[in-house]
Amino acid sequence: MIRKTANGRYTLPEEKELTSEKLQEFVWAHSMDVQDRWQKLGDAYKNKAAILRQPKKAPYKPDNRIATNLPRYITDVFEGFFDGIPIRTEADDKKVSEYVELVESYNGMDDVNAELSRMASIYGHAYDMYFVDDDGQIGVTCLSPVDAFMIFDESILERPRFFVRVYRDSDNVLRGSLSDDTYVRYFHMSPDITWDEERPHGFDGVPATEYVQNADRLGIYEGAMSMIEAHSKVLSEKANDVDYFSDAYLAVLGAKIKKEDLQAIRDNRIINFAGIGDAKLTVEFLGKPSADESQEHLIDRLEKLIYQTCMVSNISDENFGSASGIALKYKLHAMSSLAKTKERKFAAGFGRRWRLICSNPVSGVPADAWVNLHFTFTPNMPASLLEEAQTAVQLEGIVSKETQLKVLSIVDNIKEEMDKMDQEDEDLVGGFAHDRIAENAEGID
Repeated sequence: MIRKTANGRYTLPEEKELTSEKLQEFVWAHSMDVQDRWQKLGDAYKNKAAILRQPKKAPYKPDNRIATNLPRYITDVFEGFFDGIPIRTEADDKKVSEYVELVESYNGMDDVNAELSRMASIYGHAYDMYFVDDDGQIGVTCLSPVDAFMIFDESILERPRFFVRVYRDSDNVLRGSLSDDTYVRYFHMSPDITWDEERPHGFDGVPATEYVQNADRLGIYEGAMSMIEAHSKVLSEKANDVDYFSDAYLAVLGAKIKKEDLQAIRDNRIINFAGIGDAKLTVEFLGKPSADESQEHLIDRLEKLIYQTCMVSNISDENFGSASGIALKYKLHAMSSLAKTKERKFAAGFGRRWRLICSNPVSGVPADAWVNLHFTFTPNMPASLLEEAQTAVQLEGIVSKETQLKVLSIVDNIKEEMDKMDQEDEDLVGGFAHDRIAENAEGID
């Protein structure tokens, strides 16, 4: 039986070996989790809502299916706030800083980080995996829980023991790789596991890192899925009501209408009956009781609860754009708190990422170089450059230049900006000295 922690991590006691049979159990358990949970969360993001899969109604009944893609909106709004401004990695040592820039540029790390964060928001967690490519460079790629899983030990630290990637090839054969502290082994299942090859990976540890959205590994909209589905259902029923009214039945009481007259009434939209005697004639459309007010109230209530539960601001709200200054910060407070929680989790993941990268001999940097790396997360908040500039000026002489520059959102790389400022000062002093020398030379002449 596969063991799981309270937040859904797979575990295997350190003293137990991962046999082929046990690995096969993990693979099947993972496939069940994909089907029961992660596939549903991914489908919600792709607007493959549950209402689109419901049984069809009778042909004579309106059957509108409106899927409101709130999961994508909520995720993309939060991701734009969390890492719309790319996460910066800085090093104290110049050589290490140059290597960090090389790895990040080589792997397009801004995009990798953005995809990791997006996947973590959707599924509650995601992974990045490290390898040495054919050019002898360290590569980094990201994987969702649909394509990979990690096995931890049962200690209080929950240390990674194995990382497993699975996929199906063009012949629909399930293939994958298993990485431990030293080797990466490749296998396929048909139906039992068959091992193909094995090679050392060169990293001091399992060459992958798990990044979590929160301690419970819950997606950003996972707790609001029932409300999101109800929201789509209410809107669909409201559209059905519109169709009902459009196709309302005409009731004619007190007169017998011939078949050919029915066609004329429909085409000409004129009703004219004569010679009906003393019988009372009633001609009217059958009206369905209206629930418009209650439906609108329910839709508004659901939307508010969905955003409150997800802790994401509805920036499309007409009242949102009118807020500024401290009022805007209060409106973004819940989302800022959510981002801070994720920031701490991702900072821990980045630390493990660079510890593994620096441990590989091809990196050419000390194995402990990762200790002096700093990760800067900058919320993508609406900014007033005038207010920031005034604040920076007021901080002159109170704090360091580095802290002063942190106030300015237009400065992407603080150290690089400080180097530019120093260079400008040197050029200014050098130019002044050159002018003085020229003046003295003219005086001598």
